[in-house]
Amino acid sequence: MNKHHYVAIMAGGIGSRFWPMSRAAYPKQFLDILHTGRTLIQQTVDRYSKLVPMENIYIVTSHEYLPIVKKQLPLLAEENILSEPSRKNTAPCIAYVSFKLLQKDPEANIVVAPSDHLILETDEFVKTSLKALDFVSHINALLTLGIKPTYPNTGYGYIQHDSLQVAEDVFKVKTFTEKPNKDLAKTFLSSGDFLWNAGIFFWKAKNIVAAFEKHLPEIYEVFAAEKEKFNTPEEQQAIEQIYPLCTNISIDFAVLEKAANVYVIPASFGWSDLGTWNSAWDSMDKDYLGNAVAGKKVLVMDAVKCMVHVPDNKLVVLQGLEDFIVVDTKDILLICKKEKEQDIKEYVAEVKRNMGDTYI
Repeated sequence: MNKHHYVAIMAGGIGSRFWPMSRAAYPKQFLDILHTGRTLIQQTVDRYSKLVPMENIYIVTSHEYLPIVKKQLPLLAEENILSEPSRKNTAPCIAYVSFKLLQKDPEANIVVAPSDHLILETDEFVKTSLKALDFVSHINALLTLGIKPTYPNTGYGYIQHDSLQVAEDVFKVKTFTEKPNKDLAKTFLSSGDFLWNAGIFFWKAKNIVAAFEKHLPEIYEVFAAEKEKFNTPEEQQAIEQIYPLCTNISIDFAVLEKAANVYVIPASFGWSDLGTWNSAWDSMDKDYLGNAVAGKKVLVMDAVKCMVHVPDNKLVVLQGLEDFIVVDTKDILLICKKEKEQDIKEYVAEVKRNMGDTYI
């Protein structure tokens, strides 16, 4: 393993579309959504430990989740768990870990990845990642992985790329498009030069820092002013001063959509962003009627294509439902048509308006 390769795993999100399992105090990255025996963040670290040494894996999370991260990842050194004082989207998060690693290792190459995605074909993923790291270690490039689309998904962002390779399996990015409508997604799929945006990035630390300086100078300046404090006992105090000054913005909007040196590798390794209950249903084993069931005491009677997630100690009898999401927790029961899953955020907002934060 290359000692200059690092992985930064972003683990500060709330995952509200997986409510009621995913809650503000204990969001989806810390849950075993797919009933595998490992939480999503544990699976993510397992996967990246095949790519870089464990001491080169960093977690960036919200301060409130520090105890959960430490408990779920006991083999990770405490100094590798970075604490954000507030949620400011992905650009400040990436700036933080990039400045820190650049101070530590001027030759650092960084993989930046979400903590809550599913990847089924680990060997293929590691092979693709090594190819990406090799590319960015030799070329001033900001590189992302694009997933070859299999259907016109309206919940993913899309990346359009040039037709000519600049290196083996590497293409220049032409455009980014956020979640399109159905007709546009169908057009993207048929064109052959659009990929799903997996949100997994590769770059040299010095190159992404330079990109911040050029495209988002207000964030670059506040981190640069405190960079000497990174990797010292003063780091957390510096971050507490920096974050209130940061814009709340994603790395895509802040840098990637503006930069001229953005590249993509089209890939296929059984990826899902596990953004919704439907994506969990897609990824789980199903019975002969198409029901995906997480729960040891579920009896299904004439129910079809349902997503069921209930406690192992609760007997649940399901009859007559078709294409429903059924999620039971100790204090909340959600029964929702699968086609309405994008409305779950609205349901959460309605619960908050009527019941306060107790169930959020």
